[in-house]
Amino acid sequence: MRAKTTLLALTCAAAFGGFAATAIRDVVQQPAGATPATVAAVPTMAALPAAVDGAPLPSLAPMLKTVTPSVVSVHAKQRVRVSPFGNDPFFRRMFPELDQERMNESLGSGVIVDAQQGYVLTNHHVIEGADDVSVTLSDGRTVEAEFIGSDVDTDVALMRIKADNLTAIPLAQDANLQVGDFVVAVGNPFGFGQTVTSGIISAVGRSNVPGVGFQNFIQTDASINPGNSGGALVNLRGQLVGINTASFNTRGSMAGNIGLGFAIPIGLARNVMMQLATTGSVQRGTLGIDTQTVDARIAQGLGLDTPRGAVITRVYGGSPAARAGLRTGDVVVAANGERIDNSESLRNFQGLQALDTPVTLDVLRDGRTVKIDTRLTALPRDGASVDARLAGAMFADLPEALRRQNQRAGGVLVEAVDAGSRAFQSGLREGDLILAANSGQFRDLAGFRDSLADRPSDLVLRISRRGRIADVIMR
Repeated sequence: MRAKTTLLALTCAAAFGGFAATAIRDVVQQPAGATPATVAAVPTMAALPAAVDGAPLPSLAPMLKTVTPSVVSVHAKQRVRVSPFGNDPFFRRMFPELDQERMNESLGSGVIVDAQQGYVLTNHHVIEGADDVSVTLSDGRTVEAEFIGSDVDTDVALMRIKADNLTAIPLAQDANLQVGDFVVAVGNPFGFGQTVTSGIISAVGRSNVPGVGFQNFIQTDASINPGNSGGALVNLRGQLVGINTASFNTRGSMAGNIGLGFAIPIGLARNVMMQLATTGSVQRGTLGIDTQTVDARIAQGLGLDTPRGAVITRVYGGSPAARAGLRTGDVVVAANGERIDNSESLRNFQGLQALDTPVTLDVLRDGRTVKIDTRLTALPRDGASVDARLAGAMFADLPEALRRQNQRAGGVLVEAVDAGSRAFQSGLREGDLILAANSGQFRDLAGFRDSLADRPSDLVLRISRRGRIADVIMR
């Protein structure tokens, strides 16, 4: 089951979209004079010529005629029950018949990426928690959408629609974007309908956006407005290079655009889409290590010239890292040629890779650089593979966006519990957050599994359930 998680982003507005297209007019006002001489009348504005030196003026119109039929508006509806007693639990239980059903609606955008299958890519946050989702095509038709799957940590969701004469946008094989490249965005800002805007690439590989999960964003100077989430970012060939996802404004999304917009690169979106289309969910691999950012104090202790990288503080038994020969005290400074400056960048790198991805790490060890080859492998998530007392439960790591809000946050999420199972009978429930255990310290699922490797005779879990802390004895 998918854990329903509300992603909080104080400064990151999840509403992506188009680049603001603003017509620029130069208004020339003549200053007042004494007694002007007689002059011929001059028009205040002249029409633009159709060509300059025999060459036609450039226009995006021909390319956009092929792109816009692929971009859709997404309408999500969620049924919620509202009580006249607010959130008071006593009166809500006493008078449930007074509850009223209300329909919350939200708007976003999407992109048709496979006309034959009817696949539509959008953002997870656009359809999160929705009971009904419909899609309005560029020709005005509205059709129901079938949810295929979504990945909260990359904010990618996949839907399927059934309609004739769909047009899919071509995907860029390798976006290979550079700062300064021109791009065009198409979306549905504020529900106005399809809107086309343009801008440039401001940066690539951004991974420091607050309140968002695993990140490798394309940054643009787009004018981003609510309702554009899930829209298309295309190059001048009309190929999809990114899925618009978020804008940044210290005053919130409704304050307007300040030229900081972010899009998911198509390579990442494609990898997530393939997993969702095949299994309906996304699995991620791990190296099986804990790390800490190398600061000046650690660098001095390790004899490093520069305080940079992620120092390994723990290697889990039986993990890919252990099999590859990684050791406590090794400092990871690059992964597959990508610079690793701190612990966060190494974690982000792992979260963006496909399962079983080969990884070559550049590691500082004993004053020299060595290369370590390994792979990212998935951890079993069923409780029985961890400890027999946890049979019937399924576990998952905390959503990355939630963890990023508090760097010290750690724990394991109980994703599902089979009714009547051993874990259920001991009191474990879906949605519980395991904060600690008497088996040892851990921050994630890999650490939780490792702490239980010796099978302690007694197992007590400290959990958080709806804001309350309790200890559960697993029998």
